[in-house]
Amino acid sequence: MNPMNRRNVVMAFAATAATSLTPLAFAQYRDSGEYRILQARYGTAQRNVDVTRRLQELARADRSFRIENGTFGIDPDEGRTKTLRIFARDPNGQTQVFEYREGDVLDGSRFAGWSGGRWGDSNYRGGWGDDLRGDRGHRGDEGQYRIQQALYGTSRRNIDVTERLRELARSDHSFRLTNDLFGADPAEGRVKTLRIYARGPGGASQVFEYREGSVIDGSQFVGWGRGDWGQDGRRGGWGR
Repeated sequence: MNPMNRRNVVMAFAATAATSLTPLAFAQYRDSGEYRILQARYGTAQRNVDVTRRLQELARADRSFRIENGTFGIDPDEGRTKTLRIFARDPNGQTQVFEYREGDVLDGSRFAGWSGGRWGDSNYRGGWGDDLRGDRGHRGDEGQYRIQQALYGTSRRNIDVTERLRELARSDHSFRLTNDLFGADPAEGRVKTLRIYARGPGGASQVFEYREGSVIDGSQFVGWGRGDWGQDGRRGGWGR
């Protein structure tokens, strides 16, 4: 075989080998994450369901997808913003929690064996696990004050907005106070105030005031992004 023919054969073989290995190489790349999934739950801290099997089906399609009720075929807590929580083990055997809020797009590239869907531990029973801290889900949740109640308005006319504030907090962002934010104007023509009643580390009550038009940053409140507060039954009214 002359040198020219030999060169052509070698190049053809190399191209064929590269083509045949490409799907495998891509699969390994896509599944090369360092976290192995144990369980996935969708919902809120109060109401959530195990969606590990459904997530496996989605992962086998090896694509990114948007987190929404239609994705999992269920709305476990109607009227509330839901979260997908993925519980996984890192290379050191530690449990990590990854949170994706409703409307986010999930890319499984960080998880080991994602497209194979051969993960999930049927013996894992961690529950929602609000005490676990992992990726994304608890930024801004390190404050020292736990919210009990939130009222919006004036000393004479005000409404309880604790539930609505929880919904806003789960978006884990700062926001500007307006009537539209709470869907009501409890005292027309007056400048309103948001009053947040909370307890400090020693149990002492604290009141935080934000005037209409100001910006709230929830970083000083415990569990802000989770919204698992305001359920201790405080009914103290506006107060002085």
